[in-house]
Amino acid sequence: MVSRHEEPLSRTAAADTDANFLPQQYFRQLLYIGDTKYGRFVGEDKAGNKFYENNDELPLRTRWVDFKKHDYDSAQVEPGWHAWQGFMVDKPPTEDPLLQTKVRKWERPEPIPNLTATRGAFKTYNTTKPKIYSWEPKAIERQ
Repeated sequence: MVSRHEEPLSRTAAADTDANFLPQQYFRQLLYIGDTKYGRFVGEDKAGNKFYENNDELPLRTRWVDFKKHDYDSAQVEPGWHAWQGFMVDKPPTEDPLLQTKVRKWERPEPIPNLTATRGAFKTYNTTKPKIYSWEPKAIERQ
């Protein structure tokens, strides 16, 4: 029974939910993005990341990415897909000739990975003398 404050799902929305429900995808989405979503597959980038869209979602939550790798990084998203996902453009790179995935002369062919919180992270070193030194005991040897 539906309360008077809730509207029932339309037949198409309920059918879409049932048709797109896959248990492994359900738990994967809960693990990765903290929400379960379904939508139209829009495209895939070179790295294998899959992009989806569902205009029935909340505003600004209608586009999302399913990263291929478990240890994903937002730097892995190509610039054209980043522009589409951030609502800077209306058409995805698969439909817009200006956003087609092409490497320009000044671009790097592969994105630079974000190494924060890894062993490869940049660590600064101190070039000044310390103001406080640790105590080093200097004892005369006993005879």
